[in-house]
Amino acid sequence: MLWLVVIIILVLIVGTVAFYISTYNGMVKSRNWADESWSQIDVQLKRRNDLIPNLLSTVKGYAKYEQETFTKVVEVRNQLLEMPSDDRQATMAVSNQLSESLKSILSLTESYPDLKANAEYMKLMEELTNTENKIAYARQLFNSSATRFNNKIETFPGNIIAGAHNFQKTAYLATPEVEKEVPKVSFD
Repeated sequence: MLWLVVIIILVLIVGTVAFYISTYNGMVKSRNWADESWSQIDVQLKRRNDLIPNLLSTVKGYAKYEQETFTKVVEVRNQLLEMPSDDRQATMAVSNQLSESLKSILSLTESYPDLKANAEYMKLMEELTNTENKIAYARQLFNSSATRFNNKIETFPGNIIAGAHNFQKTAYLATPEVEKEVPKVSFD
């Protein structure tokens, strides 16, 4: 009978250790997925930053009087390049400013119709639009990965293991208030 009790105790110990290891490894994997999804955002931000000089040099020939617009785009781009890589919220805030600044470059085609006919400009605009879409998708992926990780460290019994190993919640990337506003439409 004693050997049965010993076997039961050993099975419980091995089961508990296996559960602990599995839960811990699941948290590490979830955290790594969130970090990897952030790196996807970082890659797309770099891609956009690389496109901007080509876009500006193409547009400058047509829109000589838009120097203030160009200067603002360059300043915000440079600010983004200097951001510390671990400050995700600040990086996305500056990235959102850059997106807003780029909208003014996009609107130049209305003032300069010849620009719309420029094949290089249209190609760059298409690449930039695709990159902006990839950034939006990567943000969604990051928030999904952050949710998965946060759920693992906040639910029982994972919260006990997370507390023991100092796992911290991952903050979500929020949509700027400006982007939440409903655009005004006029039929005048």
